Amino acid sequence: MRNQEDSFLSYSKRKSSEVLIGTLKLGADNPIRIQSMTNTDTSDIKNTAEQIIRIVNAGAELVRITVPTSYIAEKIPLIKEYLDSQNYYTPLIADIHFSPKAAEISAEYIEKVRINPGNYTDLKQFKHIEYTDDEYREEIKRIEENFIPLIKICKKNKTALRIGTNHGSLSDRILSRYGDTPMGMTESTMEFLRICKTEDYNQVVISMKASNPIVMIQSVRLLVETMKKENMYYPIHLGVTEAGNDEEGRIKSAVGIGTLLADGIGDTIRVSLTEAPEKEISVANALINIFKPDKLSLYKPLINLKSFNFNGFEYSKRKTFAVETIGGDYAPVVISDIKKEDSVEILQCGYNYNDILKSFEETDLSSDYVFIHETSEFISKKEILQETSGNKKINFISIDSQDFIHHNFKSTGNKNNFVYILDVSNSVSPVHAARTFFIYLIEQKINNPVIIKFNIPIYNEYHLTEASAIIGALFMDGFGNGIWIHTNDENLSKVRELSFGILQACRTRITKTEYISCPSCGRTLFNLEETTAKIKARTAHLKGLKIGIMGCIVNGPGEMADADFGYVGTGKGKITLYKKQEVIKRNIPEEDAVEELLKLIEQYS
Repeated sequence: MRNQEDSFLSYSKRKSSEVLIGTLKLGADNPIRIQSMTNTDTSDIKNTAEQIIRIVNAGAELVRITVPTSYIAEKIPLIKEYLDSQNYYTPLIADIHFSPKAAEISAEYIEKVRINPGNYTDLKQFKHIEYTDDEYREEIKRIEENFIPLIKICKKNKTALRIGTNHGSLSDRILSRYGDTPMGMTESTMEFLRICKTEDYNQVVISMKASNPIVMIQSVRLLVETMKKENMYYPIHLGVTEAGNDEEGRIKSAVGIGTLLADGIGDTIRVSLTEAPEKEISVANALINIFKPDKLSLYKPLINLKSFNFNGFEYSKRKTFAVETIGGDYAPVVISDIKKEDSVEILQCGYNYNDILKSFEETDLSSDYVFIHETSEFISKKEILQETSGNKKINFISIDSQDFIHHNFKSTGNKNNFVYILDVSNSVSPVHAARTFFIYLIEQKINNPVIIKFNIPIYNEYHLTEASAIIGALFMDGFGNGIWIHTNDENLSKVRELSFGILQACRTRITKTEYISCPSCGRTLFNLEETTAKIKARTAHLKGLKIGIMGCIVNGPGEMADADFGYVGTGKGKITLYKKQEVIKRNIPEEDAVEELLKLIEQYS
């Protein structure tokens, strides 16, 4: 469904219209803009304004603030007044849920308003409703009646608008008709965009967010294709919502945002972390630097593919045969490299040593294969545990993505003991070079497994983001049977954990607990960062379990659909616990809630 012109095999920036947010130009040929969001109580003018200043000083060009009520909307001029007194004029965005009146008041004062189509005119009750076509058209008319007044105010005040669709807060109406799908996300957005187009209002930006990067990527791709068919080219804001904190939040965000930046999609981004908002900016800057259009545009595909066809709207894993535990139906493997084969080095590869048995024991984060530089040989997990060496069953063939056309595939292709190691490190556009390689293999019906290798000089936030975005983009498209991140850094353990983290974010290999935690905002009803740390400390051993930690009910119950258990703020100092979307315990005092969550997990696990 996507073709070469769509920037899958060689980079080209998606065409988008230009939107003015105050004096800031967004979309078209303008740079990708970075934004973040305050997590203060917006009615606290000084605290909110000072946090905005910290976010701007960190490098944000747009800042979103929570506006839950008309009362808070009336405070916007006071915030802007304080900022003006400090010589800060960065455009602000009012974040609206549930209250059209708050949106209309905000549009009088602020440069941009964000509304959520899932709850702007609909109440979410998790009810399935059967509509006839006529009844559904009546629902669209109801949306128009509620939405057009805001459009008129925005036009009058030259206020921009973001239609911000969240996977966790799709309306009952959309879920009943389209399901919890990228199509549902797309139609939820298109209903509002069609009204904007009819009203000749074009100062519109769109976002499609989910805590699952796969859903986010497929939804944005489908929306872009749908808009193109209807001659719409609105700019797109990218983000993975409820990404979490620490390395996990950065990896998940890089995978989702990076895949779409490689596609040439994205005019503004936010990295949503359960941390102080100013910490989001360096990760966003890294992503923009990794996917610089002028750099990626230098890459030209090595070959012209005859029958290229790729469906970017559905996940489909490339077909391969298995070579021992690599490829076929096996989960992707992780390769580490060490200088020499000794106990100290092997411990860095995620193994424990049993002093009594005098042997190694594996963990969930043990490398599957280890490359030893001293001997230029690979040893497998099985050989490490049996204390043998010299793996002769697999032939690992190194191929540079910049030069793969010179490999003699006739001598290795479809031979059942050959695994390709595709090194993508040397390309100016690693994602496009690797995609070309994989599509070539598919065209030639070559089904050997492929390990994706990427070199990083040191382990730090920038290179974590870089490896996650590049390798993650390939796994998101169904390419790759393993990861090998090579580094000269002494911290081999962190690099190995990064490999497993990328596979977890791509949901291709689950090795630990997954946390779906929101980045906090003015609606948050408890200290989200501290609570997330407490829950992580008590549940990190629960491999494969998904736990949602939500500051409020806006996306909380919806995102519970993707979590096994949910911890949601529902009142000042009050927490409600969920098992998937089912409420189990309501209004638990915050000081007791973590213990109650643990009891709930124990009861149902």
